[in-house]
Amino acid sequence: MPDTLFFSFQLLSQSMYKIIRTLLFFFPPEKVHHFSMGVLKAVCSVGFLHKMFTSAFKAKVRPVTVAGLTFKNMVGLAAGFDKNAAYLRELEMLGFGAVEIGTVTPRPQPGNDKPRLFRLPEDKALINRMGFNNDGSEVVAERLKKWREQNPKGKLNYGQQSAVNSQLIIGGNIGKNKTTPNEQAYMDYDICFRRLCDYVDYFVVNVSSPNTPGLRELQEKESLRKILVHLQELRIETGVNLPIFLKIAPDLTNEQLDDVAALAVEIKLDGLVATNTTISRNNLSDAGKIRAGEIGDGGLSGLPVRERSTELVKYLRSKLGPQILIIASGGVFTSADAKEKLDAGAQLVQVYTGFIYEGPTIAKQIMQAF
Repeated sequence: MPDTLFFSFQLLSQSMYKIIRTLLFFFPPEKVHHFSMGVLKAVCSVGFLHKMFTSAFKAKVRPVTVAGLTFKNMVGLAAGFDKNAAYLRELEMLGFGAVEIGTVTPRPQPGNDKPRLFRLPEDKALINRMGFNNDGSEVVAERLKKWREQNPKGKLNYGQQSAVNSQLIIGGNIGKNKTTPNEQAYMDYDICFRRLCDYVDYFVVNVSSPNTPGLRELQEKESLRKILVHLQELRIETGVNLPIFLKIAPDLTNEQLDDVAALAVEIKLDGLVATNTTISRNNLSDAGKIRAGEIGDGGLSGLPVRERSTELVKYLRSKLGPQILIIASGGVFTSADAKEKLDAGAQLVQVYTGFIYEGPTIAKQIMQAF
């Protein structure tokens, strides 16, 4: 298909998404998510449609090498969207340089009662209290194994994408089961590491979700040390030397951030993901605050978190020095938002809520400015 036709298709898809989004927003978010990804999966199953969409949505290839990994571009999809590694082919088609699956727990769990995902359109935000709903580490590992068999890793050569092999970086976001006591939490991360380590490119330790009771207590320095050092020792034991990152909450105080940074430097942690969702309801419009009050508990994501996330990235970079990777997540909708995170000290960015509001061209749109 000629370039002009691809360009026309992209413009059409951007304008069409705004119309489609308006219609989809009349329906419950969680049902819309499964419906939309089901449609995308059906499109991917048709050869010429998959090729057309891949070409139309392909983001600029600008390799970034950090923590021993080469990402084809800096725009990743944050954990929570593809919890069970069910849509990797579809998400790679949309141009993401990385997809972080999960949060995966050792045993499957249904998560919190529905409804548990809510939109705040007036603020371009979401509130979720999903509760680590996932198929469990065994099922996810088997799904990843099949993906790896069908999509062998390809090499980046002079910035050109391979037409056959996958260059998608897959992160494994791991957590503890709700019923696991905090003093035994490190073993849940152990189980997830062992089951997924042959199929993911890096791990993210999630101790910062607000939707599992007591989980955020694990962000205290000594609790973190127990989990992270154990995983580092596990790398030596298994011989699988994958980068280990820590995802932190935007609600930490400067004292807590200092503890996290000091520990990261002390144990030579590979990186941090800043940030998870927030329990704060700051920076919402009046309508958003009313809606949030009606919704109740849960983690807030999207534009209201952008400023706080950037503040944390900047603060952490000043404490960490240049060696430890920071992946910025929180309020990334545009290339300007991504640049803000990079200027603050991040090397990579992740989107989630921005994907919902901006649509399937978000990776391509962000990368156009770089």
